Amino acid sequence: MVLVVLAVLLAPSVVEPAQAWGFYGHKRINRMACFTLPPEIFPFFKRHMDFISDHAVDPDRRRYAVPDEAPRHYIDIDHYGAGGQDPFAVVPVKWKDAVEKFTEDTLKAYGIVPWHIQVVYARLIEAFQRGDVDRILRYSADLGHYIGDAHVPLHTTENYNGQLTNQHGIHAFWESRIPELSADSYDHLVGRAEYIDDPLAVAWEAVHASHLCVDSVLGIEKSLSETYPEDQRYVFEDRGRSGMRTYSRDYTKAYEDAMMGMVERRMNASIITLGSFWYSAWINAGQPDLDRFEQADVSDSLKAVLKAEEEMWQEDQKGFGREHE
Repeated sequence: MVLVVLAVLLAPSVVEPAQAWGFYGHKRINRMACFTLPPEIFPFFKRHMDFISDHAVDPDRRRYAVPDEAPRHYIDIDHYGAGGQDPFAVVPVKWKDAVEKFTEDTLKAYGIVPWHIQVVYARLIEAFQRGDVDRILRYSADLGHYIGDAHVPLHTTENYNGQLTNQHGIHAFWESRIPELSADSYDHLVGRAEYIDDPLAVAWEAVHASHLCVDSVLGIEKSLSETYPEDQRYVFEDRGRSGMRTYSRDYTKAYEDAMMGMVERRMNASIITLGSFWYSAWINAGQPDLDRFEQADVSDSLKAVLKAEEEMWQEDQKGFGREHE
């Protein structure tokens, strides 16, 4: 089985654009979510905190190997709002109803993140029930990634990178550059995780709250850019073996200040939502005693799969860099 998975992971792939929240942001969300957990399960998550944090980015790495992976990270909900309709009233909440109305191909073409959150959540419950440490850790890390994505405004619109408004690059600007420069000053005291009665509804609430921010994300940057000369908006920074043009620190701060803490709020919402999903999965699994397998570690077979994913991602990044030199 491991050999089959490795063969798939090492197949040829196509380079994809930047990841949501960036590697830094996704790892931070997963790590901070561990501190929202109650004493019954916190020791287990604390022991494996590094794994859950480090592997928060695995779904992005899998995008190079798994054809169906990309749609799991977003939903272009505004695609369904033709004629001024409320897209959240147009798209059925439940997957089966949505497939009947739009077909599975259409849904995948415009993203399925709220439904995939529900899928991974169900897998985590089963992993808790089975006491399968490999799957508990992998699905916990994956769930954090998809929940984090659902809290990013630009993951809810067809104008995901400002390409429709001449704001190319705003995707990474909002979700990567800002957290990398500012997140160390964020207050992540978001409270204690709570039980979730309806996980699919919570996933949709995250998407809805994110989508309400889209106009501000785009409009504020557009207005700000008109007051900043281009040579003050961008700088070149060393990234690895080459220089890279990125947004200047002053322009990044001005953008974040103008949004009045939006990035911090969306990140914190991700953190408490993720902790609540983990806690609820454990409750729904019958509250298994995690102490009995707390000392279990990740298996060698899972380590091999994850190593293959990372190596493949690294090779694709080298290719991407060569193509853009």
